[in-house]
Amino acid sequence: MEVDQHDHAPATKKPRNKQRVLMLSSRGINHRMRHLMNDLEALLPHVKKDSKLDSKNHLNLLPELADLNNCNNTLYFEARRHEDLYLWAAKTPNGPSIKMHVQNIHTMDELKMTGNCLKGSRGILSFSKEFDDTEWGKLTKEVFTHIFGVPPQARKAKPFVDHILTFSILDNKIWFRNFQIVEKDPLQPNGPPQMSLVEIGPRFVLTPIRIFEGAFSGATVYSNPEFVTPTAVRSALKREKGDKYGHRKHAQAERSVRKDRRKLGEDELAVSKVFA
Repeated sequence: MEVDQHDHAPATKKPRNKQRVLMLSSRGINHRMRHLMNDLEALLPHVKKDSKLDSKNHLNLLPELADLNNCNNTLYFEARRHEDLYLWAAKTPNGPSIKMHVQNIHTMDELKMTGNCLKGSRGILSFSKEFDDTEWGKLTKEVFTHIFGVPPQARKAKPFVDHILTFSILDNKIWFRNFQIVEKDPLQPNGPPQMSLVEIGPRFVLTPIRIFEGAFSGATVYSNPEFVTPTAVRSALKREKGDKYGHRKHAQAERSVRKDRRKLGEDELAVSKVFA
């Protein structure tokens, strides 16, 4: 009796996308940073939000926190001086991790865009072609794909795709935008389908600073030589204002010296002396 070997062959399992993201922040964030975190949490249904990290010097605790929450990705928002925001995007526990400076933050409530999308829906990730031109761009694209790509088996995810998350590189900065996919013209609901994009928000700009080999530690894989810290920018502006003040005071001193030089000496034939 011949047995068909094909009937007893083990079925190949389709690999599942098991990505979970831990999101947390440091102490000292302001209202705009907190609203940005809430917007990203609403966009990514596979995010697990945790309480604030008390110390900024113990980033080695973050991989342990991610492991306790069954997460293999981490988004850590680090606030400095209550006005500077840095974003850590890391793969835990083995790395790599990317440190970026967040600028030009505009939240959903602030923009008041006309676009809208279903909460919990999955988004399409769109990367510009500049990501494939550099090594750090390829690595950043891979990390962002793991973090911002919502797996179909996520517990809070809904089986709809109605928005696009775009990442573009311009001037060595990463520009983030979120658009709604509109299939019909709202002015002509019964007309032919016309695909268009309407921005929803939030929007922000990321400046990569360093890429580390491990999770929040390890050797430096990439360092941005063009990055200038916001503290250095503010000190340069204050120094420029101080130079303006010094130049103004120096000009006032020179003007007083010129006035003293223009004064004429006392005349012996003055009226006050002749008729004294």
